[in-house]
Amino acid sequence: MTEHNNVQTLNQFIIQRQAEYPNASGELSRLLHHIGIASKIVNRAVNKAGLVDVLGAHGDQNVQGEDQQKLDVFADTHFINALRGSGECAAIASEENEDIIIFDDAMGRNAKYVFCMDPLDGSSNIDVNVSIGTIFSIYQRVSKKGELPTKEDFLQEGTKQVAAGYVIYGSSTMLVYTTGNGVNGFTLDPSIGEFCLSHPNIKTPKNGKIYSINEGNYINLPGGVKKYIKYCQEKDPKTNRPYTSRYIGSLVADFHRNLLKGGIFIYPNTSANSNGKLRLLYECNPIAFIAEQAGGKATNGVERILKIKPDSIHQRVPFYTGSSAMVKKAEDFLDFFNNI
Repeated sequence: MTEHNNVQTLNQFIIQRQAEYPNASGELSRLLHHIGIASKIVNRAVNKAGLVDVLGAHGDQNVQGEDQQKLDVFADTHFINALRGSGECAAIASEENEDIIIFDDAMGRNAKYVFCMDPLDGSSNIDVNVSIGTIFSIYQRVSKKGELPTKEDFLQEGTKQVAAGYVIYGSSTMLVYTTGNGVNGFTLDPSIGEFCLSHPNIKTPKNGKIYSINEGNYINLPGGVKKYIKYCQEKDPKTNRPYTSRYIGSLVADFHRNLLKGGIFIYPNTSANSNGKLRLLYECNPIAFIAEQAGGKATNGVERILKIKPDSIHQRVPFYTGSSAMVKKAEDFLDFFNNI
């Protein structure tokens, strides 16, 4: 971007949209502003990863039993600090921490919102320079202001989200988010250090030609998913098949491509992971909220993701999301196979 005369920055956009949420009184706007700041800090570290000592394993495992990367810990720390400094966040649930992080001070106790995040999705791809991202979700707390927040503040259905989004650190850095009134994308302009509106009112195609799944797991996949993959590979000009297989292994990167171009992302339950591998609270719910707001669909193969009542912070679920017609077709294969 070289012309800035008509550019609308993220902060300008947030302030302009603030009037749409009279009950927010500016708190949500300030929280979104601080998310933008943390994203820029993480982006700077990601871009310098090969030049400074932030590549490689940290030496610990997170609660999921996954090896933490140095950038995982860096991103987690900086988002926590930014949200603590916002004064609008009471507590955080993060992939990198077993328990919720509570801000036990006057501002934290009186804050209206709680925050869920995967601070660095796809971090195993860092060392090979593949796109990674941050996924986040915001809920209004159910506990009383003035008191300490509890896990119940987080164990809400995805329909209760007040905002959700992701940042993708790739060839360009983008922040995509929704507050329940459409989806908008902002690209970081390094010349002015601001996220600028680049993708207003994103709508995902009803149908697409891309399916994204780790086919290396084929032998462990449910029968309905195997049948759907074969359907995607069949030649049928009337339905634009065969489809194209594209799988990066970073949820944000795979979903972002399919959101813009049309496609389906699948991470089902397998014989090795009976509940799937993606986490409901800070991966599937925010992505599902964005998908639906863009005209897409998100399910666990049987029911709408956003209607699932979480029973734990790190709960895992199967995940099917993307273009509505493609997700519906995958559901039909699952339903047919389960009822044979």
